[in-house]
Amino acid sequence: MSEPMLFSPLTLRDTTFPNRCTVSPMCQYSATDGIANNWHLVHLGGFVNGGFGAVMTEATAVLPEGRITHGDVGLWSDAHAEALRPIVKFIRDNGALAGIQLGHAGRKASMQRPWRGNGPLGEADFALGDMPWDTKGASAVPVDDGWLVPREMSRADIAGLIDAFVAAARRADEIGCEFIEIHGAHGYLLQSWLSPASNFRTDEYGGDLQGRMRLALELAEAVRGVWPDGKPLFFRVSSVDGFPGGWQLSDTVALAKALRDRGVDVIDCSSGGNQGRTKVSAGRTLPKGYQIEYAAEIRAQARIATQAVGMILDGPQAEAALQAGQADLIALGRQALFDPFWVRHQAYAMGVNDYGSWPEQYGWWLARREASIQALGA
Repeated sequence: MSEPMLFSPLTLRDTTFPNRCTVSPMCQYSATDGIANNWHLVHLGGFVNGGFGAVMTEATAVLPEGRITHGDVGLWSDAHAEALRPIVKFIRDNGALAGIQLGHAGRKASMQRPWRGNGPLGEADFALGDMPWDTKGASAVPVDDGWLVPREMSRADIAGLIDAFVAAARRADEIGCEFIEIHGAHGYLLQSWLSPASNFRTDEYGGDLQGRMRLALELAEAVRGVWPDGKPLFFRVSSVDGFPGGWQLSDTVALAKALRDRGVDVIDCSSGGNQGRTKVSAGRTLPKGYQIEYAAEIRAQARIATQAVGMILDGPQAEAALQAGQADLIALGRQALFDPFWVRHQAYAMGVNDYGSWPEQYGWWLARREASIQALGA
């Protein structure tokens, strides 16, 4: 077969992605005071060796109170930028694009690391030194029973938030990041403003769809204003809330059109998250590629590039989505954790056997082994 689209380049603005495979942001909850460390270097660097064309950091908080947990990475100071600099350099030096997801957790901030319960901080967390902090949101409504009640953000808070995103974007550019993603999904701050299930404001930032989109659009426009013209800007969405009365796919299409007009280049199409974990159905199962249809609809209706993510397990499945015009990029999260060399393994399985594209420290070993494998097959 001809080279699959999955392994072909994609140019957005002046930036060329070596292939269509990206690493989705995955929080590691392993930073100290927001400072990235060697865990993050090895974690993200492994995906570069594994062939991913673009590697994105986990959700990186633009303010200390915007962290999900005490272990989140941040970018609210120059010290945080310097900790990320060698990680970005390694990614770029080894042939991939370095991206960063900027976010604020909003009313879902100040919670437990997932392996300690994934809920509100409690006495056991306090004993370990993880103390809660004040949270902010669109409205003074907690994400679930027992969670902190956020303070409704004022206009001054909104201005400060936008300034923080802009400052973080400037730092990301200075350390060499080649694309940014604004986190507007999963019930974190921006998604909680977008959804009628969590935004009960009566000012110009609430009410109808235009009011609820206002903050996201103002923020995206401000970030685009300081982000270099030649570098792409992504925006991650929860395509649907997934429950009655929440954010709908038609809302996402409207948002995507407005974001496109403000210089956003890619909509990263996830879903859900705008509810407490106790409301998630027990034993819920997710079918393969369950969010690809969202990427396809948004791409077609909003006429903007999309990134598909969610239970994409193998190369042929990803290739079919690209060939059908359902998405422009394929992001892997947990599947990349399961197999950090997923891109190279899928390329091999799909007949792209050029070990010359592997890191030379690996490729020369494997090329020598190939003749033996072929002889066994004979």
